[in-house]
Amino acid sequence: MKGRVFVYIYLHFPDEFITLIFALKNRVLDTKIKVAAVSYLNTKPLLYGIEHSDIINDIDIVLDYPSRLAQSLQDGTIDVALLPVAAIPGIPGANIVSDYGIGANGNVVSVAIFSRVPMEEIETVYLDYQSRTSVRLAQLLLEKHWNKNVVYRPAPENFIEYINDTKAGVIIGDRALQQLHNFEYIYDLSAAWKDHTGLDFIFAAWVANKPLPEDFKARFNAANADGLKHLQQVINENPFPHYNLHTYYTDNIKFYLDEDKKKGLAKFLELIG
Repeated sequence: MKGRVFVYIYLHFPDEFITLIFALKNRVLDTKIKVAAVSYLNTKPLLYGIEHSDIINDIDIVLDYPSRLAQSLQDGTIDVALLPVAAIPGIPGANIVSDYGIGANGNVVSVAIFSRVPMEEIETVYLDYQSRTSVRLAQLLLEKHWNKNVVYRPAPENFIEYINDTKAGVIIGDRALQQLHNFEYIYDLSAAWKDHTGLDFIFAAWVANKPLPEDFKARFNAANADGLKHLQQVINENPFPHYNLHTYYTDNIKFYLDEDKKKGLAKFLELIG
């Protein structure tokens, strides 16, 4: 009889069925939904909203490099990640579960090629190991936008020290913001993407590797949105002398992933597919 009830719910109320399964799983196994993100400054407003919402009671938060999140999501050791979008095609069952993430519609500032010489003189590019999306975007733009044929090298931990002469490097995140006044030439990858395609860009989105309850997704979305209402608190909690964080959070990063950004994502995935 119980089996027939489950089948009936699944056939006629699929969303409610998913919610029921998660509720039973959490009750029996006493587990929480594992949510992973990076600890860069660009995620702080979203994490602030999550950490100050009651949804924090239903999740476990894990922080890691963006490049490692894809492997964890693929392995199933986490359920949701603020995932670099280049990794989406490699995640079975991948689906975007929030209207918020890390996007841009021009200069993003924190994802760029840094160089001592102009673009036409660059011969080698170190690729920052921390983000797959930034690396793929850089390769795409170097080849298609700047028409460059360069040597790519994996970046060691201290690769910024090796950026000299004709060797450039892709630097992302907080380290990029710290280097803004240390290099003669900085090529913002989001701005170059806009020039090349006319489209906005999404660097990372909240991606799950399985269906999630609609109620959870609604609450998670609301928590993200609420974080953006407390930017001054986020700035106060994260003093950063290298760049104006108010400018970063309001002009450079676009957290709401609207249709223009989704079009940019579709184009990016098409080009790297």
